[in-house]
Amino acid sequence: MKSNNHHSRFDRLKMVSRQTGSLLVLLGLTMVIPLIVSLIYGEFFTSLGFLISSLICIAAGFSLYKGLHTSVEPLHRHALIIAALGWLSVAIMGGLPYMITAYITPAESAEQFCQPGADYISSLYFFRNPLHSIFEGMSGFTTTGLSMAVHEPSIGKGLLFYRSWTQLLGGAGFVILSLAVFGHSNGRTAYLLYGAESTGERLRPSIIDTARSIWKVYIGITLFSFVYMVIGTLIILPDYSLTENIFDSVNHAMAAQSTGGFSTLDDSIAGYRSAGMEMLYVLPMILGALALPFYVRVIYDKQISQIWKNIQTRAVIILSILGSIVLSFMLMKTGGISEPFRVGIFQFVSGLSTTGWQTSDVHAWDSASIAFLVSAGMIVGGAAGATVGGIKIIRVLLIFKGLFWQVSSFFSSESSIKVVRFNEKRLLPEEMNRELAAAATFSFIYLLFVLVSTLITYYLMGSGYSLKDALFESASAQGTVGLSCGITNPGMSPFLEILYIIQMWAGRLEIIPVLVLFRTIFFGTKAKVV
Repeated sequence: MKSNNHHSRFDRLKMVSRQTGSLLVLLGLTMVIPLIVSLIYGEFFTSLGFLISSLICIAAGFSLYKGLHTSVEPLHRHALIIAALGWLSVAIMGGLPYMITAYITPAESAEQFCQPGADYISSLYFFRNPLHSIFEGMSGFTTTGLSMAVHEPSIGKGLLFYRSWTQLLGGAGFVILSLAVFGHSNGRTAYLLYGAESTGERLRPSIIDTARSIWKVYIGITLFSFVYMVIGTLIILPDYSLTENIFDSVNHAMAAQSTGGFSTLDDSIAGYRSAGMEMLYVLPMILGALALPFYVRVIYDKQISQIWKNIQTRAVIILSILGSIVLSFMLMKTGGISEPFRVGIFQFVSGLSTTGWQTSDVHAWDSASIAFLVSAGMIVGGAAGATVGGIKIIRVLLIFKGLFWQVSSFFSSESSIKVVRFNEKRLLPEEMNRELAAAATFSFIYLLFVLVSTLITYYLMGSGYSLKDALFESASAQGTVGLSCGITNPGMSPFLEILYIIQMWAGRLEIIPVLVLFRTIFFGTKAKVV
């Protein structure tokens, strides 16, 4: 019996490793695109870094996929483990181009990435630290946008593009991308893997077709944002270089739709020094915060009524408007910001959408309540089924709906059965209790993680920062936002850097898969009586 159990555990391990291997093969193949971009810009050492990294990923992934044959199919918990382990593997291996390029690029070539007469060194040097490279990889694939690159342009065009490329790949889900590209999993396996990574819905008869529909609309909206940004920049900044405009727009379109927040500029979107450009970028951030299944219904299924009928879409738009107004007035009241409405609109939408583009020094904001408002927006996040982080608007709405429902039930007769209308569904009391319990449990776990991280950050952060800064940075990391008050930098504590890596990883996967993986590592997969 023991022997059978041993073989069963080994088969499950092979199954998990095999699925992880397929993700690494896909990762290696996707590195061909930034390799080509590097060659276009004449960055030989960067392209060589991508080539080496690609071959390592493909070789490692192929060895796992082909070398570990098993007929075992995953259960629900195995799918969660695959999602957690797969994302961790992709982030770690996705950091290879940064580290390899940093080591093989000669000093004279690296310094050419800096502005003439610059008084700083190329940020490429920071990626010789393996932890910094893993951090950048995790930040990219989880669409966070926190970075170890102090001066972003100084890492070269190839790696700048790669950062945005990783955000695009991670935005709609790397596991979902694997299903869409390979389509090798059977119905049950595909369904479990899709559910482990995504909170989206089944939109087509098969999960493979659903994954492909999501990626088609995802790329379509990204292309729209690209054209919108190119034309907008030409109108607002007519003297801006066309080649730089196209490069910026390609990268920023990928970052906006994935709500990633990496930028090609030294000071994020503030680098344009233009209020018009900041307002131009508000729309792509909002588009990124809307659910991908919503786009599929509107664009492919022609359900135009969903534009306002969809509860999450309405909530994102209303919260964006109200939050921007409140933050603007709060900034105006403090008197420390010269253009409070300009800053308030952009930074609240950036926080709520979890995009993380920055136009203001958050650390310099005088009032803790102002930072708390943006932190609250980052914790809530956008729509479930979008590329955003945070608790998600649908859960917050459900909790509020549940509270009103529970209070109103005290005034109803005991014999009556009160059906709850929520999100175009009619829920019986037992269904509502189940949905409410799930939303409340997840929200509690999420907030507990943020609280613990805030306390650890407060203990490990450098001097000159306050508790509000610790809360802001922790909420940003776990919400996969990318806004920063300066705590995240190459000189930060390695323990704090590891904490943020874990937070970004857990935040992207909505925590549960990561908890299941840790529990499996330490306690196995057997259920325990509690």
